[in-house]
Amino acid sequence: SIIQLPSYLATLIGADWTQKVASSLGQGQPLYVLLYAFGILFFCYFYTSIVFNPTDTADNMRKYGGFIPGIRPGKKTADYIDTVLSRLTILGAVYLTFVALLPDFLARGFRFASLPWIGARLETMLPRFFSEGFGFNFYFGGTSLLIVVGVAMDTVQQVESKLVEHHYTGFLKKSRIRGRRT
Repeated sequence: SIIQLPSYLATLIGADWTQKVASSLGQGQPLYVLLYAFGILFFCYFYTSIVFNPTDTADNMRKYGGFIPGIRPGKKTADYIDTVLSRLTILGAVYLTFVALLPDFLARGFRFASLPWIGARLETMLPRFFSEGFGFNFYFGGTSLLIVVGVAMDTVQQVESKLVEHHYTGFLKKSRIRGRRT
């Protein structure tokens, strides 16, 4: 991953400062967790901005006679959709961050001792599993689990659509319903 690139470069260079950077970017370290969480949040917003355009949605709603009650069509609708989209995106991004970090936290814990000024104190105050984890071996990380579940849900949706399509195709070919006779 991108976060582990400096660790790889540190092994190639071999200088002391690169080894410090590499150790602070190890899994479970605070800087690694922070950068990983920031990357998830950033890419959630980035993907949403590419896929969904509130201005186009507002224009399409206006063209086809749709509206949001209490909001004027046009720019006001686009602004409202953008506000709602931002709120939904932050909730989804925080949830994705939680799901992606939870397996790593349960397996390895969070290295509080490497935090400056408060790390050693936090390490002694919190239960031991916070800093050491439970030692579970997870074969699927949080991100892999999200991908597997997403692909499985998409596959189920495609199978359902094919079944519905097959049902209607058979219905149209065997037209047994006839109009009323007058």
